[in-house]
Amino acid sequence: MFVLGIDPGLSRCGYACVEGTRAGPRCTALGVLRTDPGEQLPLRLAELQAELRVLLREARADVVAIERVFFQVNVRTAMAVGQASGLAMVEAVSAGAEVVQYSPNEVKLAVAGDGSADKQAVQVMVQRLLGLAKPPKPADAADAAALALCHLAHAPMRRRVAVASGSR
Repeated sequence: MFVLGIDPGLSRCGYACVEGTRAGPRCTALGVLRTDPGEQLPLRLAELQAELRVLLREARADVVAIERVFFQVNVRTAMAVGQASGLAMVEAVSAGAEVVQYSPNEVKLAVAGDGSADKQAVQVMVQRLLGLAKPPKPADAADAAALALCHLAHAPMRRRVAVASGSR
């Protein structure tokens, strides 16, 4: 199973494509999509949409795991994250991928074993779980990898629940 983790953001949108294998998870792509904060919002959204479309076409992910947007103190930031998240979901569905969302606490719990883990702890655990030489940076890319790993951890139970409920 290929999972594309997306940590949505307008200035920095983290992504990580992680393959679930019998030998364990393997990262095939990791990085950040960036837009210029000096550009007008519609142009930035269009640029992000185009980059997400290319990423989804290249990744050929079965599932796209996106961080669920929660209330933030800065309304402007929350709006930008929500817009980026919406674009990612629409593009993922258009590419034929299943879309799942996880809260930051669910991701931290699945990856670091602590729902209140800090960014550094998540980066270190992502490094260990993916066998990377060093912790992934920036944090947006590490968060995206953590989202993909979270889904791989939850996928077996989600599959069993779907079969038991007759929805698959």
